Amino acid sequence: MTVLILTSEEDVTADMVVLRLGEAGVPVVRLDPADLTNGVALSGEYGRGARHGQLSVGGRLVDMDGLRSVWLRRPGTAAARAAQPSAWLTEESAQALYGMLRCTGARWMNHPDAARRARYKPWQLHLAQRAGLPVPETLITTLPGAAREFAGRHPDLVVKPVSGAHPQEPPRAVPTSRVAPDTDFTAVAYGPTLLQRRVPKRADIRLTAVGGTLLAARKPVAPDAHPDDVDVRFAPSVAPWAPAKVPAPVAEGVLRYLRGAELAYGAFDFAEDADGVWWFLECNQSGQFGFVEMDTGQPIAATIADWLAGSGSPDDGLLDDEQFMGS
Repeated sequence: MTVLILTSEEDVTADMVVLRLGEAGVPVVRLDPADLTNGVALSGEYGRGARHGQLSVGGRLVDMDGLRSVWLRRPGTAAARAAQPSAWLTEESAQALYGMLRCTGARWMNHPDAARRARYKPWQLHLAQRAGLPVPETLITTLPGAAREFAGRHPDLVVKPVSGAHPQEPPRAVPTSRVAPDTDFTAVAYGPTLLQRRVPKRADIRLTAVGGTLLAARKPVAPDAHPDDVDVRFAPSVAPWAPAKVPAPVAEGVLRYLRGAELAYGAFDFAEDADGVWWFLECNQSGQFGFVEMDTGQPIAATIADWLAGSGSPDDGLLDDEQFMGS
């Protein structure tokens, strides 16, 4: 049985998992959907009880019925590197590839439908609240008056993108920034704006969830850190990430979140305040983990490899629907 990894060629984080799978003797095929019709081919037959699909990657044939799992990591746009790329070819290729893979018995990390839904920030915040995770007061609006009223109630705010990275090539990360006290919010009318109460934090938390396994890391904030340095990705680094124990209420909330989102993998970001409360900021369904593993030595890549190589339920270790709905 083979593990299929859908990601770009430059994804060094995926390389870590490929290495672990190789050490365990698990067959792996890695492909980027962008290479469809240009180094990657597919074929599927249906009808009269037949259902058979194959992938050809660099001349290697892979039987889709022989897939044990699919890791939807960071795939490129289908057929983007075809000899004559077009929006039509991309849609046709995506429909064919993902449609065929949906017919297999392989389990997903994460299923395309769940991964797409999990990107929506308002839905993340709503789900986190339902799961019992503390969420800072947040407003998403195109109404300047609503923004001003919200700022009146919460004078210390940050602003962040609703969607994440700016869609340039390569994508550019947009930092979370502190809102100046004299902001009049007129520009809010030109596009949805996400405003959130700033959590005065003593540490940043990255919690990587793989099935029912939770691996948390903590990066303390310097006592003399400037309050404008709110985004850990861009703030001056004073200490490496270190392993952290997950408080029981947070662990329960994260597992409820994963179950509700139908995710097998999630990279959760929290801000830890002076009272030790972990405030939910977001969950990236395909978030990086290499930097955490390098600092902490936590076996994240090995844990992902074990999950992909396993044969259990996609939600092993997660709460069931009745527990989630009863929260």
